[in-house]
Amino acid sequence: MLLTDSRLVGPVRVVGSGLLGTSIGLGLRAKGIDVILDDASPANLSLAVDYGAGRPAEPGDSPQLIVVCVPPDVTGRVVAAELAAFPDAIVTDVASVKVQPLEELRAAGADLARYIGSHPLAGRERGGAVAGRADLFLGRPWVVTGHDDISYREGSAIDDLILDLGAVPVELSPEEHDRAVALVSHVPQLIATLLAKRLLGAAHSSVGLAGQGLRDTTRIAASEPELWVQILGANAPAITPILRAYRDDLDAVLAALEHPTAPGARRALAEAIAAGNAGVAAIPGKHGQDRRYSQIVVMVDDRPGELARLLTEIGASGVNMEDLRLEHSPGAQIGLAEISVLPEVEQQLTDELESRGWRIAGASL
Repeated sequence: MLLTDSRLVGPVRVVGSGLLGTSIGLGLRAKGIDVILDDASPANLSLAVDYGAGRPAEPGDSPQLIVVCVPPDVTGRVVAAELAAFPDAIVTDVASVKVQPLEELRAAGADLARYIGSHPLAGRERGGAVAGRADLFLGRPWVVTGHDDISYREGSAIDDLILDLGAVPVELSPEEHDRAVALVSHVPQLIATLLAKRLLGAAHSSVGLAGQGLRDTTRIAASEPELWVQILGANAPAITPILRAYRDDLDAVLAALEHPTAPGARRALAEAIAAGNAGVAAIPGKHGQDRRYSQIVVMVDDRPGELARLLTEIGASGVNMEDLRLEHSPGAQIGLAEISVLPEVEQQLTDELESRGWRIAGASL
C-alpha cells in the first residue's frame, strides 16, 4: 500500500539504479511519489523497474528533483548534463566525496544555483538493484553540503527527500564532509582491507579459530574494489594525513613489541590500548547519543526457534533491548547473544531471563 504523507511533490528523477538509486526509488515509491529511473545500462534499469523502484523516463518528464547516483569519477559530468537537460529541477548527488564534483561543476560553468551535493551514510556490502531496500536510510545521517551559490529555498527539496526517506539531515561544508568520511569511513575501509589481506594463505586451522572480533573488523573488506579505487583516489588529500598518523602509531607499537622488556615498552602498549578505549567511547551510541549500555551475554542453544524465544521473552519482561550482537563459531552447538540494555535495568533482565531458564554467560558495564 502506498503512503501519501510525503513532503516532496515529485516527480523525482533518479539517475543510476545501483544500491542507493534503487533504495531511494523504493523508499519514495512507498510514499506514493512518482519516481523516474534512468541508467546507462538498460539491463540495470530494467532490473530496478522490475523491483518496483520507479518507471523508465518518458518524453516530457519534468522532475521536481534529480538525484544522481553514479560512481564518483563520473558524478560531476552526469550532474552537469542533468542540470542542462532539466532547467527547472534541483539536482543533488549521493557520491561519497563532495569537493571534487563541486570543483568540476564550477570549472565547467554549470548552473550551481540549482545544485547541492549530499551523501547518505548508509549502505551494504552487496551492491546493485537486487540489494536495494526501501528502509536503507532509516535513522541514518544524510549530509547536505551547502555552498554560496544556492539558496536555502532552492535546497529545501533535498531536505524533503532526506526526511521522506527517514534519514537525519546533517549540514557540513564539502571540505568538512570529506575530512569526516576520511576518518570514519574511508580509512576504516583500508585498514579492514589490509587486515583481511593477512588471512591470504593462512592455515585453515588458524582461520577456523576466528571469532566475532575478526569478523567485525574485516566485514567491510568485502566491498567492491572498483568503487573504492575511485572513492580513495578522489578523497586522497583527506585520507593520507590520517594514514600517516596511523603509521606513526603502528611504528610506536612495533618498537615496543620488538623490545617488550625494555623500560617504557609496556607503558607504551598500555597507553595505545587505553587511547583506543577512549576512541571507542567517543563513538555515538544508539540514536546518536553518547551513552554507555550494559551487556548481558546469554547462551543460546543451536536449535530452531531458540533465538526467537529469547527475543520474545525479553519483550515479555518489559525491558527495551537497545542492541543485539550474535556470535556463533562454526561447528559449535551453542551461540552467544550479547544483549545491550540501559544499566538501570540490567539486573532486572538478568533475573528475569535466569528465572525462565536461560544461562547467562556474563554481564558487564
